[in-house]
Amino acid sequence: MTKPLIPQIHFFDRPEVSETFADSIRGVIFDGQTMRIDLCATRMDPMQPQKEPTARQYPVCRLVLPPIAAIDLYNRLQQLLQALEKDGKIIRNQPPPQTTVQ
Repeated sequence: MTKPLIPQIHFFDRPEVSETFADSIRGVIFDGQTMRIDLCATRMDPMQPQKEPTARQYPVCRLVLPPIAAIDLYNRLQQLLQALEKDGKIIRNQPPPQTTVQ
């Protein structure tokens, strides 16, 4: 049995593709076929005297990935987080000690 041929993929950058800023993730849903990620930006409402500040959250992008791309995103984020942790830029939270009921 021969191995299936895997195509060699070449990346071509397109500088005209615009960037989208997001400061939060509203939701992540996997429907069995695709992972959908709602990326949002928060905008502060005008300040009013004697009132608590309020803000609005707007969707700026809905990213839809097939499972293979979602797994690739996960792996690349893990690599990035490990590098940031190694450089001391982030510190991993330690899980709380387990307690047992006797």
